[in-house]
Amino acid sequence: MTTIAFHTLGCKVNQYETEAIYQLFRKHGYERVDFDKKADVYVINTCTVTNTGDKKSRQVIRRAIKRNPDAVIVVTGCYAQIAPGDVLDIPGVDIVVGNQGREKIVEYVEEYRRKREPINAVYNIMKTKEFEELDVPSFSDRTRASLKIQEGCNNFCTFCIIPWARGLLRSRKPENVLKQARQLVAAGYKEIVLTGIHTGGYGEDLEDYSLAKLLKELDQVEGLKRIRISSIEASQITDEILEVLKNSTSIVRHLHIPLQAGDDEVLQRMKRNYTTEEYRNKIMEIRKVLPDVAITTDVIVGFPGETEEQFLNGYRFMEELEFAEMHVFPYSKRSGTPAAKMPDQVPEEVKHERVQKLIELSNWLKMKYANKFLRQILEVIPETPYKEDPNSGLYTGYSDNYLHVAFKGTQDIVGKICKVRIDRVGLEYCHGTLVQVEEETAVS
Repeated sequence: MTTIAFHTLGCKVNQYETEAIYQLFRKHGYERVDFDKKADVYVINTCTVTNTGDKKSRQVIRRAIKRNPDAVIVVTGCYAQIAPGDVLDIPGVDIVVGNQGREKIVEYVEEYRRKREPINAVYNIMKTKEFEELDVPSFSDRTRASLKIQEGCNNFCTFCIIPWARGLLRSRKPENVLKQARQLVAAGYKEIVLTGIHTGGYGEDLEDYSLAKLLKELDQVEGLKRIRISSIEASQITDEILEVLKNSTSIVRHLHIPLQAGDDEVLQRMKRNYTTEEYRNKIMEIRKVLPDVAITTDVIVGFPGETEEQFLNGYRFMEELEFAEMHVFPYSKRSGTPAAKMPDQVPEEVKHERVQKLIELSNWLKMKYANKFLRQILEVIPETPYKEDPNSGLYTGYSDNYLHVAFKGTQDIVGKICKVRIDRVGLEYCHGTLVQVEEETAVS
């Protein structure tokens, strides 16, 4: 039995793709083992979103080589796509596969084991027009399933290398999305997270089809209780999507809408195609159709040229919009992007100070949002035993509006929809009491 181990760096799309690659190897009889164990084949799915992503990817590659110098080392993902030569130059790397053509990954491994000659299978991603079909009929995590619906991005924000690593926008055929959604429901999943590199752009390259139409069709999939959109740009929330949000029985009360900066001049330098006013109006429209929606966001702090005044404009804007949570990142230079060459780079200590201020704001807003639901009953899908104390009899999972809830339960409730009363709110977890479990068979 040939053993194989995986390590994934970076985003949820990479995690999805690692699962898909594992399915390919599983069909050929490979047995999966932990990455820190000795394996015959190691697959490292890399990230290149920042220079640090590259560095971490190289560290993980070297770790695998050290663990078993005789193993076949396969490197894929965004760093492999951007810098295949650099990856192959690492002594011990045998196969480099980019972000396209991964359905042949097992063949490459078999070929390498026969010939023992390095393989570079990285092609010009900018010429790729078709979505790469990689099915994941089930996941190691048995409660929430990701479903990748699109690939690539046409935005070219000045801080971002990803279009060069992922190519231009390509949507998955609706019939294939719906087929996989039904497979996942049949495998016992109650919640599906729609994911992609630029998820909200789904359908822009399809004739007479849109994300709103896909959501309507997914809403009709029998047995699918929750649809979560992993991320969507404010400008992509059309009137048609607002209508779907208003009428849907399964789209959850949670949207992740990247802001990146709360000042118009900074947004312009980032090449984000909206103003703070446009963003604010969109959030107000969403709250009209989805009262109590949790809106989470991403913010980049200390973008080149960001003045104290611009930072404070952003701070006040975020405070006003009352996000349910903010993911705050200090600006990190990415070689090859316009922003890396911009003048007035912000000193690290200033970035650090601003990051701390926004994290404190995020924590305050998060508690303010959670407090609205004190003593309310929410639907939670428990996923895992309470990490802080696995013997406490507590299980944790997410409510539809993205509160992380811990409550007393037993193993057989995992994956079921539970009605839970919120008794106490906290930054890491809200604590609650189980009121009722839906009468259905649990996810095995």
